[in-house]
Amino acid sequence: MSSAKQDYVIGIDFGTSSVRAILVDAHSGKEETASEFFYPRWREARFCDASKNQFRQHPLDHIEGLEHILKEMLGGVPPEIKKNIRSISVDTTGSTPIAVDENGIPLALHDQFKDNPNAMFFLWKDHSAINEAEEINLHAEKYEVNYLKNAGGIYSSEWFWAKLLYVLRKDSKIKEACHSWVEHCDWIPFLLTGGNDLSKIKRSVCAAGHKALWAEEFGGFPPISFFSELDPRLKKVRNSLPEKTYTSVEVAGRLSEGWAKKLGLSTEVLVGVGALDAHMGAVGGQIEPYYMSKVMGTSTCDMIVAPEAELEGTLVQGICGQVKGSIIPEMIGMEAGQSAFGDIYSWFRDIISWPLERFLHQSDSLKPELAGKLLKEIRANILLELNKEISEMPLDVNDELAVDWLNGRRTPDANQNLTGLIQGLTLGSTTPRIYRSLVEATCFGSRKIIERFIEEGIPVKGLIGVGGVAKKSPVINQMMADITGMPIKIHQSEQTCALGASMFAATLARVYPTVSEAMEKMGPGFEKEFYPDAEKHKIYNIRYEKYKDLCNFIDENK
Repeated sequence: MSSAKQDYVIGIDFGTSSVRAILVDAHSGKEETASEFFYPRWREARFCDASKNQFRQHPLDHIEGLEHILKEMLGGVPPEIKKNIRSISVDTTGSTPIAVDENGIPLALHDQFKDNPNAMFFLWKDHSAINEAEEINLHAEKYEVNYLKNAGGIYSSEWFWAKLLYVLRKDSKIKEACHSWVEHCDWIPFLLTGGNDLSKIKRSVCAAGHKALWAEEFGGFPPISFFSELDPRLKKVRNSLPEKTYTSVEVAGRLSEGWAKKLGLSTEVLVGVGALDAHMGAVGGQIEPYYMSKVMGTSTCDMIVAPEAELEGTLVQGICGQVKGSIIPEMIGMEAGQSAFGDIYSWFRDIISWPLERFLHQSDSLKPELAGKLLKEIRANILLELNKEISEMPLDVNDELAVDWLNGRRTPDANQNLTGLIQGLTLGSTTPRIYRSLVEATCFGSRKIIERFIEEGIPVKGLIGVGGVAKKSPVINQMMADITGMPIKIHQSEQTCALGASMFAATLARVYPTVSEAMEKMGPGFEKEFYPDAEKHKIYNIRYEKYKDLCNFIDENK
């Protein structure tokens, strides 16, 4: 335990659209101050093409954002607090890898690649590598050792190796310049510690285990032959990868002189090994064994932890892997999720906003400034009004019905070729009715994931809701409870991922001996619990069977 009376830690969360940081009292868990920065290039949709499943982010968005939030957050902090900041921990989206040179510098930071999307971070939702993922799955069948078994048995286009194989085949200049392929959550700590030798980067067990086929029983990653026999172009990067990985209670290094000077901090500040956002978010949301932590945002990540001894070799098929230490160091962490959740609601808002976007600025009745203000106000309130409307609508087994695979299917059984569907449209279908079918579909998708865990021998005792959708949408929380038949308790924190990072930082600084104790002492608890309505659950059971029939129809006819 630290002997200092004051210990403060920083948790940093790189999300899909923005990066957030919080400064936390490590003893009370009190959030002292916070900051957020929205990525400017991402907001302009630069380097992205949704029609091609291409979603890339420039590393400058992350570097500029990191510097901005830390300077803004620490700018007004009293000296007595600032001098007692002990450590920093980071989470990021994932799998979000990037090509780097031998010094660990992303290729997009070199002039020749500054506008090349293939030199940038491949965001988690980038599905460019669908064909490569299918090829990896077929290739793995040739081997006596099942290298996919800890990854749920199916490799996804959202993950590390598929994206690498895609870019090496797609872009010969990147292939030549790429020394290695690095996850975002590993690169940010490398940046903060002033890393300039890629061989010294500490790669997280979280990202390596869930996204890159690393497993302790394999002695690390699958052998070089596995990759070179798939495609010789993979050999160079495979050779660059260390066999050792680290949990997030371990030190990546100390804050570099450059960053310490920028921020007015000491070079004694520890920087922890990074992890994926949902995994640290589960810790920030005070996950309990066999409770599913649902990080409900643009997508969902559904996390479960269990003691290793209790699993007795159980391997859950069709999920995003199970890895010791990926969430809580002494437990097995299991991940599943949906490729689109809040993204579906945003897509629907954009669809129905199209006339406003197209014509409001052309109106002769409104000044441009007023038109822009009105458009912003309407878009900000569309989903709020829709949620209010659907909460008051009667429920019928024959209402419009949707499937939530608008961005493919993450789990159970990854298949990013699949698409969404809405059934039962008539001239009586209204905007709220269609919207409700989409919300129901996201909750039905969650129920399929829960049932897969139970079928595979992992009990699910209840649900924990964290993330933007959970905090802002009581109607969706209630529907989740009604459809799954399980209570869902909503965590108090607005920033569970950053809070989870701060809990790891407190453990890193030896304020607490384990992250479990940090979670207990620093966690604020839960603000509300939603319980299933028994009558609605009966109706949803019938609709759920219809949903599964639609899913089977798409699966069989795609």
